[in-house]
Amino acid sequence: MSDEKQRNYVNVQIPEKLEKKIKKRIDGTGFNSASAYITYVLEEILSDIDEERDETFTEGDEEKVKERLRLLGYLD
Repeated sequence: MSDEKQRNYVNVQIPEKLEKKIKKRIDGTGFNSASAYITYVLEEILSDIDEERDETFTEGDEEKVKERLRLLGYLD
């Protein structure tokens, strides 16, 4: 994770109990710290949310689909 050294960081506080759970979870993995794991998880979650947002129909898209279905005889 050499990319980490080039990033700027801020501090975020989490409960100690959560940090302990994370440290147990990352034991034996490629993550060298709870911070690295938390960064990875947050990036994955935000990426998934962005992908879902990209797949959302706008009202205009919905109207185009409805019009196409009307022309095909599926809607009145």
